[in-house]
Amino acid sequence: MRIKAVLTAALVLLAAAPLSAQRRIPKDLSGARGFNYQSAPTPGHTEHWLQYSAAETERDLDYAKRLQLNQVRVFIPWAAWERDKEAFRKNLVHFVRAAHARGIGVMPVLQYRRGMSMDTAQWPQAREYVADLVATIGNGKEPGLAIWDVSNEPDCCALPATPANRVRMEFAMRMARLFHELDAVTPVTIGATFAQGMIDMGEAMDVLSFHNYYNTRAAIAAEIAKAKEYAARTGKALINTEIGCVGRANPYDVTLEEHMKANVGWYIWELMITGQWGTVHGVFYPDGTVRDPSIVAALFGMFRNRGPDVIPEVPDREGHVTRAVDNNRKWLADPNASWEAGLDLAEVSANLLEASQLIAMHEPPTRQIGLLRKGAPDLAALRAALEKYTSLLEPYRRPPTPTQ
Repeated sequence: MRIKAVLTAALVLLAAAPLSAQRRIPKDLSGARGFNYQSAPTPGHTEHWLQYSAAETERDLDYAKRLQLNQVRVFIPWAAWERDKEAFRKNLVHFVRAAHARGIGVMPVLQYRRGMSMDTAQWPQAREYVADLVATIGNGKEPGLAIWDVSNEPDCCALPATPANRVRMEFAMRMARLFHELDAVTPVTIGATFAQGMIDMGEAMDVLSFHNYYNTRAAIAAEIAKAKEYAARTGKALINTEIGCVGRANPYDVTLEEHMKANVGWYIWELMITGQWGTVHGVFYPDGTVRDPSIVAALFGMFRNRGPDVIPEVPDREGHVTRAVDNNRKWLADPNASWEAGLDLAEVSANLLEASQLIAMHEPPTRQIGLLRKGAPDLAALRAALEKYTSLLEPYRRPPTPTQ
């Protein structure tokens, strides 16, 4: 009877486990084209889930699909889970399924209760949170789940690691072991701030991941090389789960080019221009327009020519700059100048400046003209714009061709 009971218990365990109960650890992630995600209007990850919109999520994932992105990293805050567990589970399942329907794998990033990672007495309390997430989407239940990121940047933000960092890193490795215990299928990573932090915690990871916000090509490439060397030595797949910040001298086109040259998969921070990080990160506005088309080009592996064979634009080749400057000056000198005629002149000047890359695009001239057209006539603002554009175009006038 005892042997029968043991066999019965074993069969129950086998039945409860998914058929694919072998951990699905990828061997190569060089083809990963990922993004971090938070909805545009929300001021933080907790609010993203508390104000979750299925329609908005699906629209944003469609934007990602247009860019041929295939991975998404999304933060899972304890606070959102604790507030309303049933609603949170429903929203999380919707997110994973919506992403999977578009060919996008999901990497949830756990955010624990504030202060938990530094208080070893609280560490056992994370088990309920982890177990609930695993029960909701783990163990092969949702095929869209790709990798668990059990802790974001526990090594932040000093090298060498401080004693406080070491405590957080130990917590992260403990969480990796807990996920291994509770989810027999899904691989685990830890989003390390630095390649060195990744190396220090690498033993606990199935997939190696690091972040790279360095501000020169040489520094970016050196960090990638360090991460690749460790990955080669351990035989584990490597990925960068955060790159790209216009406020850290880590331009999307530069850092993407370096990672592509090194054949390392990546996740940009971030898809949407959000209420939290939108001033220095993000590609899309909610209406589908973009911050900077060069970011989109870079995502497709197309980069600006910075070499010696550049052919500079000559915008006055056919005399259009000369005519624009002359016409602008006539309008500015006319006390009875027409509002509509001035707008047309300003738009021509704006198009010349933008098309020939003669002006910074922090405030595109065509945007300013578009706003002037939509508003009540403001001759002072139009005059100021035309004076500015004329002065910028003037140096690009070509000297007259001598008469033969």
